Amino acid sequence: MNNFQYYNPVRIVFGEGQIEQLSDLVPNDAKVLITYGGGSAERTGTLDEVRKALATNGNREVFEFGGIEPNPEFNTLLKAADMVNEHNIDFLLAVGGGSVIDGSKFVALVSSLTEDDNADRTVSREKAWDALLSGCANIDTAIDLGAVLTIPATGSEMNNGGVVNHSERQAKLPFRSPLVFPKFSILDPTKTLTLPERQVMNGVADAFVHVMEQYLTYPVNAKVQDAFAESLLKILIEEGAAVKADPENLETRKNIMWTATMALNGLIGTGVPQDWTTHMVGHELTSLHSIDHARTLTILLPSVLRELKESKKDKLLQYARNVWAIDSNSDTKQDDDSIIETAIVKTENFFRSLGLPVSLADEKLDESAIDPIIKQLEAHNMVKLGEHGNNDLEVSRRILERSLTSAA
Repeated sequence: MNNFQYYNPVRIVFGEGQIEQLSDLVPNDAKVLITYGGGSAERTGTLDEVRKALATNGNREVFEFGGIEPNPEFNTLLKAADMVNEHNIDFLLAVGGGSVIDGSKFVALVSSLTEDDNADRTVSREKAWDALLSGCANIDTAIDLGAVLTIPATGSEMNNGGVVNHSERQAKLPFRSPLVFPKFSILDPTKTLTLPERQVMNGVADAFVHVMEQYLTYPVNAKVQDAFAESLLKILIEEGAAVKADPENLETRKNIMWTATMALNGLIGTGVPQDWTTHMVGHELTSLHSIDHARTLTILLPSVLRELKESKKDKLLQYARNVWAIDSNSDTKQDDDSIIETAIVKTENFFRSLGLPVSLADEKLDESAIDPIIKQLEAHNMVKLGEHGNNDLEVSRRILERSLTSAA
């Protein structure tokens, strides 16, 4: 196991009816900006619950900003940042899924990046873009924020990272800062019961691949992290099937919500190598073709595993044995390559069972999509990906070529 430091200050408030706790969690005298997405939070009554809770106790001044996209747009977020400065907001409350929380983190970080000679404190678009290009690593101040999670998937409710899309520049870029750990996150699993099936299945797959990016690299004898990761994967496989069969089962929803949070709160990634090739290439697919983030991951992951099976061989065999119960000592002997391929096929079939794509062809894309993706990876300096830092553009090209059609 590698050396590590682990720090996570996020207070989790989990369970039915916990939105009412906002009256104690948000400072009594705060100027609050509620951020949310396309309107589902309003339609389902979640925003009304939030407003009611904030109006209880204290003397909070509350403003609202809606319309944050499923892949939060840079220009939209800067409008929210301008609103922060206009009203002297000192607390952001993100109500929604990972995109809303990611976007709110970015707003919290860039609100201070105003034009030097601008009396109305408008955020500088160039400063904000430069900050995003550097992953927001050099920003030293941020507004406090909390979250009310409605879509379990990204783990953003319990980590310090996010992703922002800039359509005009055809870029989808990650950022990270210890300043944007939420002060708290409320996880009410009843809020997931109104989600369309597509979003639920996307969330299961997103969490699954988050675990894989941190687990399926090479062994460093990190027994706690490996066992935890394998348990999370098995829970997602089981509960993915369960929620498909019985969408109204609240116990299933609870397990999915908490598993998605644990998948990317930093715990299973401590002291182990991490990959993230699937995500980085997937971001370009989303940016260029507007494919749901999770669906880009299910398209790419099987091909990443096949292309990199030699460097990942030991962990692939461990994954086959401990997650899919493929026993190399069974009566039907298989060689290592056959065991690995069986595990990858089972992974593909799991994604298919959730109604998710496993190839570019499933999203009506062909080989003409590959060159633009490679150009974007180069433009965004995504040229040394993977746990070894040696997944160059040629490796990314081969992964995409493998992804044209399913091998299974």
